Amino acid sequence: MKTNEVKACVTQQLRRLQVLPEPQRRAELAELRRGVGRQPGDLPALWGALLADMPEQLQGSNGPSKAEWAVYTALTLFALHQQGEAGVSMNQPGRTLGGAVRQLAEKTAAGQDWTESSVLRRFNALATADSMPEVSHHLRGMIQLDYPQLAEDLYQYQFVDGAPNVRLRWGRDLYASPTEKTKENEKEN
Repeated sequence: MKTNEVKACVTQQLRRLQVLPEPQRRAELAELRRGVGRQPGDLPALWGALLADMPEQLQGSNGPSKAEWAVYTALTLFALHQQGEAGVSMNQPGRTLGGAVRQLAEKTAAGQDWTESSVLRRFNALATADSMPEVSHHLRGMIQLDYPQLAEDLYQYQFVDGAPNVRLRWGRDLYASPTEKTKENEKEN
């Protein structure tokens, strides 16, 4: 599988977006937002953001490849989540989807048990989604993620033998105590 290339491609695109002059950056993010829920290739205005500098081995030959779906979904969701957040990046390296869902669930639980949160119900629906448009739909409400890692997860999720492993990783990250994840990230750095 091409997971490292997918992750590197999204990392490169996020860095490219970050260094654009502000008006150009806002315009490109606005274009990317228009692509949320669409298929890669549907909007010619997004071809450059998706295909420029994308390694040839990630590109499909007849319709979008799994890698193109993963990169496209991560980039369009990043643009959606980044909307209106000047000076703050929604890309949070090391923040996995499960960890971000837990943080959001705890934040919105308002003193109740976070496992009863509507965020967790949406996450469960995401985990059982069987198409990339459905996955994209459920991911709209999740913010501040490691988008390159999300792209890698989405790539693996599209393979029959990869989806169960991705779901398990999401679940582990969801139920890992926040202090355990902090210690684990410190060991890696």
